[in-house]
Amino acid sequence: MAVCARLCGVGPARGCRRRGAAREQRRGGGGDSEPDTDTDPEEAGGGGAVTEDEEAAERIEGGRPAPHPAEAGPAGRAPLSLLELPPELLVQIFGSLPGTDLPSLARVCTTFRRILRTDTIWRRRCREEYGVCENLRKLEITGVSCRDVYAKRINPRVKSGRFMKILPDYEHMEYRDVYTCLLHRYRHILGLWQPDIGPYGGLLNVVVDGLFIIGWMYLPPHDPHVDDPMRFKPLFRIHLMERKCATVECMYGHKGPHNGHIQIVKKDEFSTKCNQTDHHRMSGGRQEEFRTWLREEWGRTLEDIFHEHMQELILMKFIYTSQYDNCLTYRRIYLPPSSSDDLIKPGLFKGTYGSHGLEIVMLSFHGKKAKGTKITGDPNIPAGQQTVEIDLAHPLQLPDVENLRDFSELSRIVLEVQEQIRREEQEQEHRQEEEERCQQAASQPAARPLGGEGAEGEETAAGAEGTTQDKAPASQPFVLPMGVISRNEDYPRTCRICFYGTGLIAGHGFTSPERTPGVFVLFDDDRFGFIWLELKSFSLYSRIKVSFQNAEAPSREAFDEMLKNIQSLAT
Repeated sequence: MAVCARLCGVGPARGCRRRGAAREQRRGGGGDSEPDTDTDPEEAGGGGAVTEDEEAAERIEGGRPAPHPAEAGPAGRAPLSLLELPPELLVQIFGSLPGTDLPSLARVCTTFRRILRTDTIWRRRCREEYGVCENLRKLEITGVSCRDVYAKRINPRVKSGRFMKILPDYEHMEYRDVYTCLLHRYRHILGLWQPDIGPYGGLLNVVVDGLFIIGWMYLPPHDPHVDDPMRFKPLFRIHLMERKCATVECMYGHKGPHNGHIQIVKKDEFSTKCNQTDHHRMSGGRQEEFRTWLREEWGRTLEDIFHEHMQELILMKFIYTSQYDNCLTYRRIYLPPSSSDDLIKPGLFKGTYGSHGLEIVMLSFHGKKAKGTKITGDPNIPAGQQTVEIDLAHPLQLPDVENLRDFSELSRIVLEVQEQIRREEQEQEHRQEEEERCQQAASQPAARPLGGEGAEGEETAAGAEGTTQDKAPASQPFVLPMGVISRNEDYPRTCRICFYGTGLIAGHGFTSPERTPGVFVLFDDDRFGFIWLELKSFSLYSRIKVSFQNAEAPSREAFDEMLKNIQSLAT
């Protein structure tokens, strides 16, 4: 009733809707289509003060000044007008419009402005545009998960009975504040990002989580359990502690949330800064911090790791990454676009990389090629580099299981295909040179027959490839050759198909990089492997089964440009 009374204008400052309609009739009609220029203190703030609606409009529309509504049109009254509709119907109509259009609508007349103060309109926009389902008035009594307790509610390390409550006062907050001051203001940082942490990279997912915007850092499972689900921890969060004031808090460390800052540097790039780095330190000093980090990162202690080289790599990563605990820059990444012609659905995978542990790789398809790009990396092959490339035009026919155990037999098959590809590339270059000479020698394109033959040959090869794939059995036995090292012995014993591929290897610091031949093994829709012939090593990859929002590339060109950018930064 209070909402309806407010929409109808009941109160000391205005008459009821019936008296208002009678007053408009006495004015001779046309008043319904004329903007209402009356102002009350609640709407205009008195005198020349800036109203709350104008402030919200500036937040949503980028600070553009609010123009005065246009003067009335023709004196004749329109046969139908929005102002004649019941307020509750206008609430439904306005609630279906994009939130970015509502400030302009509020400038039409004071009636629209008054209706747009109805919180149910903004609650609907929060729900439909950003997925906010929480009820501001009932948030205190709703049940929450352990993840919500850690990220949103209390400091989990403080003992029971002395916990520090960090919930804002939602009782006096409105959904319009949530939309304008939180969701719309920080909408550009939603999605997937790669932090700039030298060669190590990372995967950050910024999402709207209830009445919070939270940046979750996704971490691979502990080595070598590649099929386990991803781990995640919050790096920062943004929420409203009071009306019209968004608070940024750093979640790094073990002392609970503390003061932070976010700056949107440019399109598809933003940075975070912690203003209280003392919250990241532990009472036991760097030694305690290293042991805690080791348990979280690797799920073990340093005494459990007997390999000396692996201990050096772990200590090096801790020293390097701890330098970035107060300030980080993030660059946007997209999920690869998919096509019905793709071998499997592209996406993010977690894979084994020897002593470096598990790393995140993005699998994408580009015609007759498939590429695996590192999202997280290591000192040898940094994040952003193309770790594997699969030639889908050259499938491999593996021998039977007994012969497959012989590494020399597998190596012979792969090297034969490598030589075949080298000859095909030479023939292609020769044809191109012939075409150029013919075009220079004659005005007419005499090289068309050669081009036709080449095209026909390519079509024939493509047809042969398709036939090879069609004839390939649904599954065939698979076993790693003797001498090939695998971090995970629990790999599938059957595969669908294999292809020739190349893998990128390099020395420490990405020195002397080179592409070496290997075998891409497709096990099923969610797992594949790669045999590095020169390293005599096997990497197993498993799909990351997380539904990431706001991560789709706007176009194929935008995705290719993103791949190029992260590779150039890594180089």
